[in-house]
Amino acid sequence: MKGNFDSIINDPRPVIVDFHALWCGPCKVQSPILAEVAAEFGDHVRVIKIDVDQNPALASKYHIQGVPTVIIFKNGNLVWRQSGVAGKSQLNEVIKQHI
Repeated sequence: MKGNFDSIINDPRPVIVDFHALWCGPCKVQSPILAEVAAEFGDHVRVIKIDVDQNPALASKYHIQGVPTVIIFKNGNLVWRQSGVAGKSQLNEVIKQHI
């Protein structure tokens, strides 16, 4: 996944990465919020989900200590990060700054 992940986050569009786990209750709250954001912005953003249990090396690289953690990358650069559930309006504002 590492090489593929690096190419994905190098996108000129904002790439929203949802670091989550299947056993995580708040992650189940975050998922539909991200789906709504993706639907609203369409091709202007990309949303990917990374299961921290399946990808421990990526979780370690980005110092994921709690899930969900949402990170937004643009052109390979980390532009925003939040641990815990990120609200729709908050995500919309951050994305608008980076489109």
